[in-house]
Amino acid sequence: MKAVVKFTTVALVFTVALILTGCPKKCVQPVKEEPVIVEEPVEKEVEGVPQRVELGLQTIYFDFDRSDIRPGDAQILQKNAENIKRAMAAGSKFTVTIEGHCCPLGTSEYNMALGQRRAEAARSYLVKLGVAADVLNTISYGEERLVTNDPNQYHLNRRCEFKTAGQ
Repeated sequence: MKAVVKFTTVALVFTVALILTGCPKKCVQPVKEEPVIVEEPVEKEVEGVPQRVELGLQTIYFDFDRSDIRPGDAQILQKNAENIKRAMAAGSKFTVTIEGHCCPLGTSEYNMALGQRRAEAARSYLVKLGVAADVLNTISYGEERLVTNDPNQYHLNRRCEFKTAGQ
């Protein structure tokens, strides 16, 4: 009888300890994403005839709970900067809005702030590469505009997209 009580007590203590501490988070290895090319035309007026300028700006991605630019994404930002500067040199009038996005892990407030940090990091990087700061705007959508709800694909939600608009 004492052995049963002792076993039950140990099992109860172990169960309570497991519930209170929780299970460790699953470590997700970063997946190499294919760059997403966002072809957003910008209208340019040449002798009264609107022309379309294709900027070919690509989406960049971030690691979980991070807003620093990864080396592969730095290369994408360099290409984006070249495309923006080329269009500006050609006389195109436009703005680029950098949209920061997150996966649904964390609170809405935290994800809005993280999305803004991601957008600001991308903007700062583009400005350092010579893009005029006055054509770059930032906005955070946090977890509001998910690409996927699949937990195995959450890395696709941790991104910055670049949207252009003519002036």
